Amino acid sequence: MDFSFLSQPAFSGGGTYLDWVFTGIKWTVLVSLCAWVIAFSMGSVLGVMRTTKVIWLNGPATAYVELFRNIPLLVHMFIWYFVMPEMVPKALGTWMKQGMPMPEFWSAVFALGFYTASRVAEQVRSGIQSIPRGQTHAALATGLTMPQVYRHVLLPMGYRIVIPPLTSEFLTIFKNSSVALTIGVLELTAQARTISEYTFRTFEIFSLATVVYVLITLAVVVVMQLVERRVRVPGYIGTGR
Repeated sequence: MDFSFLSQPAFSGGGTYLDWVFTGIKWTVLVSLCAWVIAFSMGSVLGVMRTTKVIWLNGPATAYVELFRNIPLLVHMFIWYFVMPEMVPKALGTWMKQGMPMPEFWSAVFALGFYTASRVAEQVRSGIQSIPRGQTHAALATGLTMPQVYRHVLLPMGYRIVIPPLTSEFLTIFKNSSVALTIGVLELTAQARTISEYTFRTFEIFSLATVVYVLITLAVVVVMQLVERRVRVPGYIGTGR
């Protein structure tokens, strides 16, 4: 294995091939973090809606989850990038295709964020529904309203319970960001493929990309383990050793 090609001048755009790798890492992290903000925020709302008995809240949330999580992520990417600009009013569609800065980036963020939100919603729902009903009844008996029960009892406990599966979703969103290469986002996998085509060092560059993905996900695991230990509640999932 010879990694000396990384210090060679890149075929185009200036810099070296190592600079291309760092650029790919940057876009991988940006796409993943921006998509996670959407996924976690929207998934939390949908997860709460799924636990209510109000049909006009539960119904749309259920429909969203069943629709978005049963369509492949690649299809989501194509819909957001190619189809969505044609479905909105013409002026808005023209802006999305030509006037919006970095349309590939934002299409990838929205596609990945809304897709992952359906999965986060199920994690949040399972966390809330795993809490014994007695806690809800006790909170209502003290005079709390149902929104207050969610805010002060169900959500704090529910999030603690689902930290492990949420960690898995957070890891998955970094790996799924590689699908963004199909619509032109030059994230890590896309840059590795481009470097491979120019240098024919396929084994070396994809080995390096693999190591980078492993390091990113290991960093996420370590951070989430620290969070889990700090907020865990004795007697519930995540008590550990």
